[in-house]
Amino acid sequence: MPSRESEINALIKRTKTQYSDIKRKYDLSLAQQSLSQELSIDIKNLCENLRSALDYLAHDIRETHCPSANKKDIFYFPILPDTFQFRNKMSQWYPRLDTTCQDLWKYLESVQPYQGKSTIWIQYFNQLNNENKHDTLVPQTRSTKERVSVNIHNVGRVDWDPACVKFGQGVCIGGVPIDPSTQIPIPHPSQEVERIIWVDFHFKDIPLSAITLLRQSLDGVERIAIDVRRWL
Repeated sequence: MPSRESEINALIKRTKTQYSDIKRKYDLSLAQQSLSQELSIDIKNLCENLRSALDYLAHDIRETHCPSANKKDIFYFPILPDTFQFRNKMSQWYPRLDTTCQDLWKYLESVQPYQGKSTIWIQYFNQLNNENKHDTLVPQTRSTKERVSVNIHNVGRVDWDPACVKFGQGVCIGGVPIDPSTQIPIPHPSQEVERIIWVDFHFKDIPLSAITLLRQSLDGVERIAIDVRRWL
């Protein structure tokens, strides 16, 4: 029977293949300006596989370092919103881990979402999984952002968000007047003007690009699996 380590490695390998397929479909969906149901299901499956990898780790941690734990308990890999809840749940799910393997305890706390920007992905990942478990695919909204970029020959580049900046009469960029009706410089041989349209999808209530969150989750779970293995 395969060990949990091999199961975890197989799950992560599988999610890497899933991610490549999702990225291809994701880019196509952006071009079509709509998200297919098939892609939504693929995303759900990828997240579930990553969550399973974390829960396999949770079982290994309990069995290795928590001999007094009740085998009938329901427990999860810890993803908690603050220090109080982390320590409370850890004492329930992983009894005496803080004494049997203090370094592992500290490591698990170091990857909690309240630690800062570098770990906030795990909160969004957990949110996505919890909502998906209710058999409702978390809706993704399409966002569009526009920027104007002006390349001034032999000088440099200036760019801005036209939704945030409105130019009036008499404004110049690199010595070339802005046309208030178009909000870009009047055509001039010294400049090249681009309108850059950036399009992406976001999960509901998660202020991060959907594909970015999936990439961060894949990389983050793989890193955790490698790191935790040192204590197992």
